Amino acid sequence: MTGTSSTPRAHRTRGRIALGLSGAALAALLAACGGGGGGGGSGSSSTPAPAPSTGTTGTTAATQVKADLTDFHIALSQQTFHAGPYTFVAKNDGQNMHALEIEGGGTENRTKTLSPGESATLTVTLKSGTYQVYCPVDGHKDLGMKTQITVGATGGTTPTTPNNGNGNGNGNSPGTGY
Repeated sequence: MTGTSSTPRAHRTRGRIALGLSGAALAALLAACGGGGGGGGSGSSSTPAPAPSTGTTGTTAATQVKADLTDFHIALSQQTFHAGPYTFVAKNDGQNMHALEIEGGGTENRTKTLSPGESATLTVTLKSGTYQVYCPVDGHKDLGMKTQITVGATGGTTPTTPNNGNGNGNGNSPGTGY
């Protein structure tokens, strides 16, 4: 019986090939589900991050803040900020690629770049001070996709509107844009 594929050796060879292909398919599936790279900075992921723990004395849950990213505006669900952990849930509701970056207090953290409809989380611990919150995608910050938050005893945000580079939005006096 030469030339037939029903020999035990042929069955073993087909089994090894099938096993190898199954392993490769599983590895590809795991690689596609993991990683989340895409140029994201520290603290970003596509699923909510667990709340930080303070040890055996209790748990400090991060305050969740929604950040709606549209073409070319950032809307935060919270206007008052006190020192502590926050999880910003950034959702790209625009038609362009966007990301969320928080800069201040000696730190700079950002999400990965998000396609329209995509979301990511960014967990940060804010200290008293002023933070810039903006889209780091080329040119979006200059198009008005920025806001400023102040963290402290009184907290609050100072939304920034597009201005002609004069800092106050009305074109009458020079300023820094914030």
